[in-house]
Amino acid sequence: MKYRFSKSLEGFSSSAVREILKLTQGSSIISFAGGLPAEEFFPLDAVSDAFKRVVGGGKSALQYGLTEGYKPLRESLCKRMGAKNMQVTPDEMLLTTGSQQAIDLLTRVYIDEGDVILVERPTYLAAIQVFQAKGAKIYSVDSDNDGMILEDLAAKVAEHNPKLVYVIPTFSNPAGRAWSLERRQGLLNICREADVLILEDDPYGEIQFDENETYPSIFSLGGKAEGGNVVYTSTFSKTVAPAFRTGWVMGDETLIRQIARFKQSADLHSSTIDQQTLYHLLEHFDLDAHISLIREQYLDRMKFMSGLLKELNWPGLKWEEPKGGMFIWVELPPGIRAEDLLKIAVKEGVAFVPGSTFYAENPQYNTMRLNYTHTDRENTILGMQKLAKAMESYLQSV
Repeated sequence: MKYRFSKSLEGFSSSAVREILKLTQGSSIISFAGGLPAEEFFPLDAVSDAFKRVVGGGKSALQYGLTEGYKPLRESLCKRMGAKNMQVTPDEMLLTTGSQQAIDLLTRVYIDEGDVILVERPTYLAAIQVFQAKGAKIYSVDSDNDGMILEDLAAKVAEHNPKLVYVIPTFSNPAGRAWSLERRQGLLNICREADVLILEDDPYGEIQFDENETYPSIFSLGGKAEGGNVVYTSTFSKTVAPAFRTGWVMGDETLIRQIARFKQSADLHSSTIDQQTLYHLLEHFDLDAHISLIREQYLDRMKFMSGLLKELNWPGLKWEEPKGGMFIWVELPPGIRAEDLLKIAVKEGVAFVPGSTFYAENPQYNTMRLNYTHTDRENTILGMQKLAKAMESYLQSV
């Protein structure tokens, strides 16, 4: 049969991370590619106990549920969000199949073909995919370690009249940046003045290495209370386990109601048995203590990988130690193409994500993203040795 695919597929590329993960599944390749948490810290016993509480409650636990999600879990999340100065009601929150679905649903609800979306430079590649599939025009705002540069943001808002600005202000993917308070407030002010919606993606915010630092969400700075121009999304994937595929999206009730309508057509509702399990986990397990544990472990792993990068001693190699999250963003020596280096690296038995995939436009090819959370010390040492050997082979071939 000659298939007649929709225009959505035009210019739509596969996720580099997903393709690399498929390559490394069941193999001996050491992967620094995926944004994978460390399995050894999954709260298996607590999850098992929570699941038993769900199924012990009777057959109704296996029934269809609300599109908006299991209400007791939404109520618990409202309390957690309130502790972060994000005051919402269950009607202003929708449970989703991971925060990725929140990005997709908001895009469907709010973006038409040809609409402009502004993003950080660089930004999350799967968000770029969603925006491209909808036919949006995507422009990057110049960014540094403190976030979007406000002068460039204001200029591009004036030039392009965007409908949406997508940001990951707390330990961004891929660059690991933590925006300054000035940049957060500046983004909010500029977008509010221009009547532009902000999508704040926060999957990593709780993986914060310095407990004394404060990183207020843009939503908490007044994005909901004063005009409703911020939609906030987060997930349990990084703090509990990715397999639950449970996230949430919060915003003005009018927006959430429309997102729920689109979710009905997408999947009716996300897994309610997972949502119920997470509710009991929050009720009977100290999630904050668990998060403190993974913060400590991930900080140690980040420092360890950073030390190994220093030992490489490649001229022109640059990176910043992140203040949280799961990634180190690396700028390779000038002239190095990370895509070509990856081909050699995989043959040596190590994988990473080339940085060019994280750019909406004008990619920087001598960049790469390294995940430090998933791999133990022994394999991190071995993986970095393989990476060094791959670089040596690459330099000999050019």
